[in-house]
Amino acid sequence: MKNLRLTDRDWLILKEVGRWRAVLGRHIKALAGFEGIRACDRRIKILIDSGYLKRQKILYGYQYFCTLSYKSRLLLNLNKRDDKIRVEQIRHDVYVLDTVIQLLHKNQIALDNIQTEKELHQQDGFSNRNHRPDFVFEQSGEKIAFEIELSLKSRERLERNIKDNFNKYKMQLWFIERKNKKLESMSFQS
Repeated sequence: MKNLRLTDRDWLILKEVGRWRAVLGRHIKALAGFEGIRACDRRIKILIDSGYLKRQKILYGYQYFCTLSYKSRLLLNLNKRDDKIRVEQIRHDVYVLDTVIQLLHKNQIALDNIQTEKELHQQDGFSNRNHRPDFVFEQSGEKIAFEIELSLKSRERLERNIKDNFNKYKMQLWFIERKNKKLESMSFQS
């Protein structure tokens, strides 16, 4: 399919895949508002066959991830190089997107009110590689930081990240995985 005319939903899919690096089909279904997974999968296949998306098997136990092609990176005016996808971070990234989708549906928040960690780092520029939350959303004019921790961090690093978020955001919500693999939440308000 060389001459595919991109729909508004196609542009949304490409934009969201670019914002989150690598996403599963179920994430695209939720983010782009598809009614069913079959319709979503058909559209993803069309975008792959037309050279807008790539499918990658990154980690055993997960379905194929969708990433942007070079062609889409040019269309969206993004970095021409593929995003670096770290295998050790895949599980975390899936949790983050699952959390975003729950937040969108339960709190009626618009996608445009969410900034991803990737977008926050892009605002920093090349020389400033500070800690950024997994995502930030704005509600009633206040910015709220979300952090999902699936691995143990040093006490100093954790305190530094909490303090940094405390200085920048009205509230921060942390989801921390315990030994029983259940996520527990904590919140801090400025």
